[in-house]
Amino acid sequence: MPESFLPLPEPALRLGSFIAIFAVLAALELFHPRLERPEMLAALKTRRWLTNVGLLVVSSISLRVIFPAAAVGAALWAETQGLGLFPLLGMPAWLAGIVAIVVLDFAVWLEHVVSHKWPLLWRIHRVHHADPGFDLTTALRFHPIEIILSMVWKALVIVALGAPAWAVLVFEIVLNGAAMFNHANLSLPPRLERWVRLLIVTPDMHRIHHSTDRRETDSNYGFNLSIWDRLFRTYTPEPARGQDGIEIGLSEYRDGSPVRFGWSFLLPFGRR
Repeated sequence: MPESFLPLPEPALRLGSFIAIFAVLAALELFHPRLERPEMLAALKTRRWLTNVGLLVVSSISLRVIFPAAAVGAALWAETQGLGLFPLLGMPAWLAGIVAIVVLDFAVWLEHVVSHKWPLLWRIHRVHHADPGFDLTTALRFHPIEIILSMVWKALVIVALGAPAWAVLVFEIVLNGAAMFNHANLSLPPRLERWVRLLIVTPDMHRIHHSTDRRETDSNYGFNLSIWDRLFRTYTPEPARGQDGIEIGLSEYRDGSPVRFGWSFLLPFGRR
């Protein structure tokens, strides 16, 4: 089925949104950084950015080769086949879209929890956590295998729901933007932080998830909505060492290796 509901091709819309959000956050990080540390500055930051963006490029190409139509394509296919819970219930399109966005956000939260609890998936997901710095490029630092597995999971949920294609597109754009936002080296004013965090994952909230303290790493799993961590009691309000003293990354990899592309790409296969 053609993507007639879109003013532009789906890849162009997603790419345009990504570039715009990335540019805004990069500028904010440059002029108002939350943490100023050696791993966030100068040459080391350049190597980190090259590695993190490199992983994004490889992941994106791999995903498009294996799933050319991606999540929106799964929604369009389910629609042509009349599959899913929403069509079965005769749910209005507007309501189905809202419910789909919320359910998909929970599905991503659940996937994230499982990727920490299941050792095989943790071997892959730790590529993301090995980053010794924390900025918007950390949101791009995922191994291609994890990106592909994540798309399979999302596609299954989309087909099971019969989620509207427009809602899936909105969800994908919001999820990517929210991930870059809450990984950004930024901080909201304290009063705004308290209110926004009630619903949306903020950088100060998600930074805790990247702590070397495993108790903190095993909390604050949300990428967009913060309600799931509160609901399932995986919420940590503040790091033990404070936001300024928090140590980022994995304690077993403190030698600078994670800033190298080859090391990061091969991490799931050779190191325990």
